Amino acid sequence: MRYPVEYRDTVALFASCPVDLFRPDVGFATARLLEQAGYRVEVPPQSCCGQVNYNNGDARHARELAWQIVEQFERYSYTVIPSGSCTGMITCHYPELFANDPRQARVSAFCERVYELTTFLVEVADFQPPAALPATRHGVVTYHDSCAGLRELGVKAQPRELLRRCAGIEVTEMADTEVCCGFGGTFCVKFGNVSARMADDKLDNALAAGADTLAGGDVSCLLHLAGRARRRGLDLAVRHVAELLADAGGAGIGEASAPEGDA
Repeated sequence: MRYPVEYRDTVALFASCPVDLFRPDVGFATARLLEQAGYRVEVPPQSCCGQVNYNNGDARHARELAWQIVEQFERYSYTVIPSGSCTGMITCHYPELFANDPRQARVSAFCERVYELTTFLVEVADFQPPAALPATRHGVVTYHDSCAGLRELGVKAQPRELLRRCAGIEVTEMADTEVCCGFGGTFCVKFGNVSARMADDKLDNALAAGADTLAGGDVSCLLHLAGRARRRGLDLAVRHVAELLADAGGAGIGEASAPEGDA
């Protein structure tokens, strides 16, 4: 696709730790989508958003990480994140981390310009995906609503709307799509058996809906689901919504990439 000669604006891409460390293809797909939507994309130096510290009661170090993010990203018109979880941490919890702090006004002003990817594409960019996606590449797609994206940010209709705008993608709904997949950060470590059962329920619902591909907006959830699918030997692809919208080829979440030069 030919990108616009003149960009509408410049956006900063905050990749998130799971994307950076485990699924960088999602970051590349996100950048491709934003460029197709007419935006110049920059990736400033970045660290963890501080969510792990915050969720484990370490507010001091969470605040230090948060301030680093604010200083690096506040100069941009928009910051876009391919993760409801990290976006929720920033927009919902950064302001309270800086309550009674003289920096709070700067933090709040920054948070107002932070968007989860699909929300930005629908509500700000009015993005129209390329119409000619190969109809058989992803088959029937069902979408998993991640907890933070759904409950903190209200991400529900946006990814489905974008997928339905793609002529080559058929979207179907599975049962209990709003139920947690069982990842939950350290929950999956502390309560492994419960976490695995929750993932199995989600995978079974996707298969019962006739899906070939299970999509979502948080790599952490998708890695959890892909791991269970692989252990069970299920014929179900697991992909981030950005990969589907950008029609990024290659291995799915949790799959081994083909050797260089292989199809």
